Amino acid sequence: MSRTNVVAVVVAYNRQELLRRCLDGLAGQTAPPAGTVVVDNASTDASARVAAGHPLGAHVVSLPVNTGGAGGFAAGIARALTRFPQAEWIWLMDDDTIPTATALEALVGAAAAYPGSPALLASRAVWADGTEHPMNRPRTRPGLPALLHRHAALAGARQIRTASFVSILIDARAVREVGLPRASYFLWNDDFEYTSRILRGRIGLYVPDSVVRHLTRALGSSDADPGERFRFEVRNKIWTFRDSEGLGALERAAYEAATARRWLRATVSSADRGALWRAGRRGLLEGLARPAGNAEGFLGTPVQADVAAVEAAARAARGADGTGRDRGGTRRRSATGPQGRTAAGDDAEAEPADPAGAIDPDAPAPPFSVLLPVYRGDRADFLRRSLASVTVEQTLRPDEVLIVRDGPVPDELEDVLARARRGELSGTVPVRVLELADNAGLALALEAGLAEAAHEVVARQDADDISVPERFATQLPLIAAGYDLVGSAIQEFDDEADTDGVIRRQPSDPEEIRRALSLRDPFNHPSVVYRAAAVHAAGGYRPLDLMEDYWLFARMIHDGARATNVPQVLVRYRVGAGAYERRGGLRLLRSELELQVSMRRAGIITAPQYARNLAVRASYRLVPTAARQAAYRAAQRMLLSRTR
Repeated sequence: MSRTNVVAVVVAYNRQELLRRCLDGLAGQTAPPAGTVVVDNASTDASARVAAGHPLGAHVVSLPVNTGGAGGFAAGIARALTRFPQAEWIWLMDDDTIPTATALEALVGAAAAYPGSPALLASRAVWADGTEHPMNRPRTRPGLPALLHRHAALAGARQIRTASFVSILIDARAVREVGLPRASYFLWNDDFEYTSRILRGRIGLYVPDSVVRHLTRALGSSDADPGERFRFEVRNKIWTFRDSEGLGALERAAYEAATARRWLRATVSSADRGALWRAGRRGLLEGLARPAGNAEGFLGTPVQADVAAVEAAARAARGADGTGRDRGGTRRRSATGPQGRTAAGDDAEAEPADPAGAIDPDAPAPPFSVLLPVYRGDRADFLRRSLASVTVEQTLRPDEVLIVRDGPVPDELEDVLARARRGELSGTVPVRVLELADNAGLALALEAGLAEAAHEVVARQDADDISVPERFATQLPLIAAGYDLVGSAIQEFDDEADTDGVIRRQPSDPEEIRRALSLRDPFNHPSVVYRAAAVHAAGGYRPLDLMEDYWLFARMIHDGARATNVPQVLVRYRVGAGAYERRGGLRLLRSELELQVSMRRAGIITAPQYARNLAVRASYRLVPTAARQAAYRAAQRMLLSRTR
């Protein structure tokens, strides 16, 4: 193994001085790595600046939120493999880990000396006083033949079954087969779960000659009183024992017994057993739910494409057995073309391809149009603001804006449209105006716009809403990956200075979207980006007063369109004084009844769901506006709590 094929990954969070010492240690290696990736977990100190300015020349990834050690290492490994595609080994450590000068050389030497191919090698972690750190001491792998123990001894090592993230060297081939750490773990047991997956059926070595200093605040093991963090211990162990592929049945039983003893010791030694039990109860309740996948967790972050690419490659590697079937016997999907559709033609499988499998992290975003309808009730100043938000303010600008003038409009709006045509309001982004002689309504206006749009990919924008600068840079890579429909969270506002409005989040997971679809619209219409072909295939927009979007999206999902939502707020949604009033009344009730009948006839909802919806949604339309507003905001708060 050549040292030039090692990439170091460091996860940092609010420990700038320790990070500096860590990077100094990497720079001083006798066998230095070829590259270093530093993941800054939304630190509030100068960690990102320390990493960017260090002479080591690390590649820095700044995450918008703290994803914990689990998310940090998932992001760092993904970025390392995509930025350094020739990397053979990934070297992981926290920012409080200081490698001695020969730490990497010893790991590399042990890998070369072992008469086989180890998938993981772990350093000996010591505390500030040189004492071996009990938190990072891996146990010898039980039940191995004596020959394998002798093989490890030849390399000056011993066989292990799991390891911590404090200085481990992982074969990149194993990562490409297994995938990434599970970011939903946040912290605690994330390394146990991940290294157990890596080392199931593979060789792991503990190399005592590779020494790093792990400068925790105190010397102690994870059996010490965990306090509120006991929540993560309980939750993540439940997830591991229930869901992880890393442990066999006998191993799982043994680890479950060991975990029970560990929890008992923690309880006995706790200074506040009440707090410990409350944290444990919370972890138990969270553990009963399914953790979010990495693709969902990293939506809208700088590494979303990297994560999706690595996870897709791992799924393909695990499923490849030469028969065209995965391990469950299901026929694997065919290769996808640039639109995420099967390349085999109309006779290929109808199931859409997995979009993540088509991701190229370096591929440019597809050209796209912004479709913006305007009618006589819109305000000129709002239109100017909305237009600026999707053009000059965007970090990824559209290739055109198509404004659909839905019938005659007041002079003030005509003036804005004239200025937009002349290019005075959108910078370098061209603006076209499609003029409809009469007011046709939103559905028909959008249908006319889709027919006129210059590009296959189309982003929606309303004339009074504001897109955040990162909107298209966040959504377009997902369209490039093969999704047909991508929405986002939106935040309501009345006055632009108001930043405390209700946030309307929608599910990201495709299965959750399908489940939500039977009761409510799982997309915020002003936030969506879609493929025009997928819209047309579902029959396009159909007039249905105030519900044309729900009816369209229901048909798209029912017909097999791949869809997701970005959890970040990408659109600010203007609500006026009559917003909640418009969500009720006889007019909307008639639309509601028509929608439910149409969805039942199309087979989108079942008869029991139809009856439920009539009872729930019709009642919502008929209650007084104040009660409707209160119920709506309570529901949004509940949805928000579920998506945090």
